[in-house]
Amino acid sequence: MNHRPNIVLITTDQQRFDAIHAAGNTSIFTPHLNWLCDTGIRFSRAYSDCPLCMPARATIMTGLPAYRHGSVGNDQSEPMRARPTLASYLTAAGYETRAQGKMHFEPMRNKFGFETMELSHDYYRQRQQTQPARCGAQHGQGQNEMEPVLGSVSSNETLTRWVVDRSIDFLDTRDPERPFFLWSSISKPHPPFDPSPEFWEIYRDMPMPEVVKGDWSQDFDMIPVGFRQPTAHLNSAHRFSREQLIRIRRAYYACITEIDTTLGRLFTALRERGLLKNTLILFTSDHGEMLGDHGLGGKSLFLEPSAHVPLLVRPPGEWDTDPRRGTVDHRLTCLADLLPTCLNAAGITATPPPEASGINLLDSSAGRSAVIGQCGKTFAVIEERWKYTCTTLGHGELLFDVLADPLEKNNLAARHPEQCSRMRSLLIEELRAAGSPQIAADGSLIQHPEPSFEDIRRWTAWPGFHSNTSTTDLLH
Repeated sequence: MNHRPNIVLITTDQQRFDAIHAAGNTSIFTPHLNWLCDTGIRFSRAYSDCPLCMPARATIMTGLPAYRHGSVGNDQSEPMRARPTLASYLTAAGYETRAQGKMHFEPMRNKFGFETMELSHDYYRQRQQTQPARCGAQHGQGQNEMEPVLGSVSSNETLTRWVVDRSIDFLDTRDPERPFFLWSSISKPHPPFDPSPEFWEIYRDMPMPEVVKGDWSQDFDMIPVGFRQPTAHLNSAHRFSREQLIRIRRAYYACITEIDTTLGRLFTALRERGLLKNTLILFTSDHGEMLGDHGLGGKSLFLEPSAHVPLLVRPPGEWDTDPRRGTVDHRLTCLADLLPTCLNAAGITATPPPEASGINLLDSSAGRSAVIGQCGKTFAVIEERWKYTCTTLGHGELLFDVLADPLEKNNLAARHPEQCSRMRSLLIEELRAAGSPQIAADGSLIQHPEPSFEDIRRWTAWPGFHSNTSTTDLLH
């Protein structure tokens, strides 16, 4: 009988850290994520060091921050070609490994260490072959657009339901004498914000949190253009009225409740098959969503709605009497911590690469003083109290006291130049040590010419057009 724990990693796509009821959001329904909070550990300061799909997933797989694994944009999976991955470590150790749902790897069918894989693309491929009239996302809304739209199929026929149903099928068809690693990767609440009609009804009149504005974002045009670039590229969130943003948020929350309800099926399946006692469950997201806060939409920024992600861990074993059950851990954590946490739980003693910086989340003595981030031409240093973020597309600096100002309303850069200088130096030192091409010969960050916002909008706008017959793993 094998006693090594099973591991279930559940990821959503583009879920903000604050979109969980048990974390304090009384405008959303998330009973099953609440259950993870109540029976596990909620990490309240978890960040994506590159809040974008492909780099974040490469970090989960390699245990390296993006500025060290080298992919800081949605363009490649090279970091996983040259290094062992979470999946390959576990497969080599005898685990049965399965990837289910959105992986966003390149090339799409490369398993990067998984034994078996079923992608989101397979849902669309199968539905087109068997039930083309009952296939999700037939409304025409783009994969980046924020405008809400009702889902085109019932909740029992969605991609979310398919990912969970196929995950349950894996539980029933796996080798029962081997431990397993299952990554269930759900594509929502990434746009389009298209909840099934029954979930939209739940939120039709639900009061929503107010859209956040700061002293630096009262006027959209005063925000440095480098911080506005993702909005120009993806969704033009600055155009929406307050009332429209409230409706957008309702649709976004409805997508999350639909995910949560469907996850109830997976947790029930684990319990009914007697697997909960010996299964490590981890839940997180690759990055968040601005949702119109500060006039911005999408991701790629190191502001809280974009870079701060949920992170819930429910350990295996005799956990019912552990004093950490149902607690909140305020250490700085990041997606790079998933790999060492899983390997430690599996008893794998493989030596990680020297540039790895992840910690075992279940070791309360482990910690870090800062999370360093890069996403394209945007950078950040996040500490317990201070957050510094800058852009080199033109110039712009923001400094927040996130303990006193968690909504990031007050830019303190002009008032605390010494903090900006200290944190900028820390950033440059870390990037230089990683061999980053972003460091100039004089030791400064390389600056790039500042385009106009209108030029970005005209020439790079991409609402995410993809048909149901697309041969990519990018449909949500």
